[in-house]
Parts: sequence; C-alpha cells; structure tokens
Amino acid sequence: MSKPLVATASLAGCFGCHMSLLDIDERILKLVELVDIGKSPVTDIKTFTQQYAVGIIEGGCCNSENVHNLQEFRKNCDILISLGECAIMGGLPAMRNGIPIEECLNEAYLEGPTVHLNTEKIFPNDDELPMLLDRVYPAHEIVKIDYFLPGCPPRADLIWDALVALLTGKELELPYEVVKYD
Repeated sequence: MSKPLVATASLAGCFGCHMSLLDIDERILKLVELVDIGKSPVTDIKTFTQQYAVGIIEGGCCNSENVHNLQEFRKNCDILISLGECAIMGGLPAMRNGIPIEECLNEAYLEGPTVHLNTEKIFPNDDELPMLLDRVYPAHEIVKIDYFLPGCPPRADLIWDALVALLTGKELELPYEVVKYD
C-alpha cells in the first residue's frame, strides 16, 4: 500500500515554520514511515505529479506568485494546513499593510537610505518578476484552508501531533503547552 503524499511550501514568510518542522528531530524518521514528502523546499521537488493527501503552507501572500502557488496547493491537496502566523494572519510581512504600496516601492527603490546605485530612478520591471499585491493576505483569504496551526513558529510538537493525528485518523489533542505563546 502506498503512503500518503505530503507537500509543503513557503510563501511570504521567513522559513521558520519549515525549520520547526525539521525540529521534530528523530521523529522525522517516523514521519517518513507514514508519508512520502513530495513537492517541498525540503526535497527540492518543484511540481505536483498527482493528488496529495496533505499540503502545508507557511507564509502569507504578498505577490502574484504566492497566490498562484497557494491556488495550486488547494487544487492538488485534499487537506490544506496554514502553518504559523504568517499563513494565518499575514505575520510580520503584513506590517506593510498600513502603508500604500507606492510608498513601499519608493522607499525600497528610490528614496531609501541604502539606495545608491539606482541613479536612473527606475523600478524593477520584468515580466518574470511577480506583481506585488496591494497588501499581504493570509492564506484563508485566498483559498479554503482546512486546519490552522498557530505559532511563530509553531512548536515542533504541535506539528508532529497534528500530522500524526491527520494521517492516522486519531483525534488531535491540543493541550495548552503545545499551542501557548511565549
């Protein structure tokens, strides 16, 4: 019998949630007994080749590429999990939400204290660059999300317990110690 496929992605965030996933330490060997990890920055597999049982999203959506990737995950994963505060609420990248996008671009490319070489005062403009969105969106504002695992980053024990519960059909217990904020 084949094992369920799990995919992960990092959108607009810091990759800390993936680090927390790796912090399950030796239990990662037990995880690979339960699942095959497919499309993920951890495996460097970049495409979906079939339907996946579980998709895990870290980070919010700040540009068109993030939105496209998130929509592909929703289309190709039976269960979709928002992992961490950036995926759930926008996190630190959403701090720009109160600032008009024009002001952000001016600061980054024209008027910022570290802008020295852009003497022609041009913004990067290439079809291969993703378009910035008007704000950073949490994942559930773009697609349907099935489960939310909070934290910045979520504790490794929470990730482990949630994955094992989902993959084995057991009830997930969430004691305070697993979801508390430090």
